Amino acid sequence: MMIDRLIPEIDKVLRTLFAPATTNRAMPGEDLPEADLSEAVRRHAAALMRINHCGEICAQALYQGQSITSRQPEVKKALAKAAQEETEHLNWTERRIAELGGHKSLLNPLWYAGSLGLGLIAGKLGDEWSLGFLAETERQVEQHLENHKTQLSPDDQKSWVLLEQMKSDEANHAHMAVANGARELPFPVRMAMKLSSKVMTKAAYYI
Repeated sequence: MMIDRLIPEIDKVLRTLFAPATTNRAMPGEDLPEADLSEAVRRHAAALMRINHCGEICAQALYQGQSITSRQPEVKKALAKAAQEETEHLNWTERRIAELGGHKSLLNPLWYAGSLGLGLIAGKLGDEWSLGFLAETERQVEQHLENHKTQLSPDDQKSWVLLEQMKSDEANHAHMAVANGARELPFPVRMAMKLSSKVMTKAAYYI
């Protein structure tokens, strides 16, 4: 029945947005000492982590939408594995935000809804295009993470190590998508994705 398939999907939404995320791996850098950062530097690092946390919210929604409309069991399995690692990223960024004295984005439900819609549409276009969308998303996330690493204080090794591990995981997700038959997205689509990402990052930095 439709309702039987709908309930688990609603549960995923509620857990992602309102329940503490889980992790099977230790948080990268958790054993490192907390640096003595100025208030301004700490606020900036927390804002960067808030952006990354929003990115993980979007990833969960994207993978969920793609999994719902995916046609191949192998692709669904790959999406589920990537989604689990993104859940760990949610846990890590949420904890790091709290350690830095920041807050999660108040617009997370909006980010989730938009990304879920994109995932559903991408999945409907076929697994090759859906995986192409996933691969391009992960490449752009890698670029954001690398940029954020350069903006951190050299003393903030806890945040740096965390972002480095996330970047490695995102690269693996992109490779997974390509290995499963991802198609290269047209240039206008890639540019539109970059533009929408800029809107999200600008808003999430402050809200």
